[in-house]
Amino acid sequence: MKEVSVLNKHIPLSIPHLSGNEIKYVAEAIDSNWIAPLGPNVDEMERLAMEYTGAKAALATNSGTAAIHLSLAVLEVGIDDTVFCQSFTFIASANPIIYQSATPVFIDSEFDTWNMSPQALERALQDAAVQNKLPKAVIVVHLYGQSAKMDELKEIADRYGVPIIEDAAESLGSMYRGRHTGTIGKAGIYSFNGNKIITTSGGGMLVSDDIAFIEKARQLSTQAKEQSLYYLHEKIGFNYRMSNVSAGVGIAQFGVLPKRILEKRFVFDYYKHHLETNPRVQLHGEALGDYNNYWLTTLTLAVNPLEIMKEMARHNIETRLLWKPMHTQPCFAGCQFYAHDEKETPVSEQLFATGLCLPSTTSLTESDLERVVEKLNTAVLTIQEKLKIEV
Repeated sequence: MKEVSVLNKHIPLSIPHLSGNEIKYVAEAIDSNWIAPLGPNVDEMERLAMEYTGAKAALATNSGTAAIHLSLAVLEVGIDDTVFCQSFTFIASANPIIYQSATPVFIDSEFDTWNMSPQALERALQDAAVQNKLPKAVIVVHLYGQSAKMDELKEIADRYGVPIIEDAAESLGSMYRGRHTGTIGKAGIYSFNGNKIITTSGGGMLVSDDIAFIEKARQLSTQAKEQSLYYLHEKIGFNYRMSNVSAGVGIAQFGVLPKRILEKRFVFDYYKHHLETNPRVQLHGEALGDYNNYWLTTLTLAVNPLEIMKEMARHNIETRLLWKPMHTQPCFAGCQFYAHDEKETPVSEQLFATGLCLPSTTSLTESDLERVVEKLNTAVLTIQEKLKIEV
């Protein structure tokens, strides 16, 4: 019975991996009665974020989404404005545009990094310039830990005077040509959601080298209270600060971040080594010169990924399809979209139709990884044979 339970135990996609020190900092917050937003743990989280990434200023928030929203609010995005946003991403990248009553324009990906296409961005900005309606910002995402082509994207955006906000929610610890993702544009955001490489249960961080930018965001994040002897509000703000208890969890997690990155990279390397002989499977590796935290190991398949996901689920192994592009989501129907190549199927749609995420939790054992590889190879072969019979 024990052997059967081990062979059939659930293998999750990505779950928290605690350091063991979290309770120390949480207990300190409780013992000192610092359980509300703000406090010494929050200050320390911001210090650690600056120390680790090299950013000059940081603001701890209650989610990565809140950090994106604050960045758009600081840039005074509003009604009649547009914001260009990567289409191939989680919806949290785009929702804050709507929160600000602005209109998203979605930009396709390119195949090298799966991130924003410089070619599509150039074309979109050219059109916007002709219409005298340049966007207030461009939201570039570093998807699954892989950095976008920031030099090319920034050169294009700078030429038109449009700031870049980096959604580095999935890429804390990833590097682009020696620089931390999230520190290259006007501002960057990280997520500490439960499935990220380190977690505060729920939380985020906004970073920038523009100290004034972060201070404006800081004021907005605490209901935009003015310095006064009474509650004075000259503008609308938000309740977006991280709690001192959550920050305690984050402090302990920051202590193991380098180790977690190495563990994520080990998971990717294991899959790469054991799947590279399967011609129907193509892993998405880091671009030349970049350093990927491999938050999730992703791949494309020569067979239907949804069928593979169902087959893996039969063996109690969790996989997930890649993000469904934002320009194909019903809630964004009618939004403008720029494809990488106007004559071809959008890259983001091709990736969604062929891609899959594999279990990437840092606490997975080699036995777990061996089982994933075995079941994946079997599933691919089974579905391939089934297709031959149907034809």
